[in-house]
Amino acid sequence: MAAAQGRLSDGAGGMDDPKEKDLHTGEAAPPVFRAAVDALRSARLRPQVEVEPTRAPQRLAPFAYALEAAVVDGDQDLADGRLVLLHDPAGHDAWQGTFRLVTLVRAELEPEMAADPLLPDVCWSWLTGALQARGLTYGEPSGTVTRASSHYFGGLAARPAASQIEIRASWTPREGLGGVPDTAGHLAAWCDLLAQVAGLPPAGPGDASVVTLPQRRGPQSR
Repeated sequence: MAAAQGRLSDGAGGMDDPKEKDLHTGEAAPPVFRAAVDALRSARLRPQVEVEPTRAPQRLAPFAYALEAAVVDGDQDLADGRLVLLHDPAGHDAWQGTFRLVTLVRAELEPEMAADPLLPDVCWSWLTGALQARGLTYGEPSGTVTRASSHYFGGLAARPAASQIEIRASWTPREGLGGVPDTAGHLAAWCDLLAQVAGLPPAGPGDASVVTLPQRRGPQSR
């Protein structure tokens, strides 16, 4: 699986060194956090999205759990990303809650699409729209949408120009019964976002919440 690289923007630092402990969910973790993690592990997702646990940051919050995902078509990855669940039992002023979700999503685009001045606004609306379409409540959203282009010269001149879109975001999932947020629902919405960025069709008949991205540059081989 293609793992998302880079730092996640949550206003409190970034991803820790990959050599650190994979899952920061020890026995001392509060029951509400363990329940939130169990919901992530048991979520049912569309088959094109492959999800697996990955190393979790340990400096953003007392407790953290991380997943990475790739949208797969055969042996090719169309988009990839990482989702981190943070929990601070004491609460966090910036979060306005005790839980926080932090994400990084990436995909390649055709240069013409990347040049569209409305693209960042559209990509951000895909995130908020995915959450709203599943009836999820959340607060304090923040993030960035970045477009990057690469042009090749000299010995690499034969390569076509490449463009990439990158969404970094965080939001506070509202706590439900027993103080546990609907993390399974938020994970499903995040996978909807991945599917949209990858250009997949809607997950089901009549699902108008998914607006597909025009065909981007050929998918990456896995």
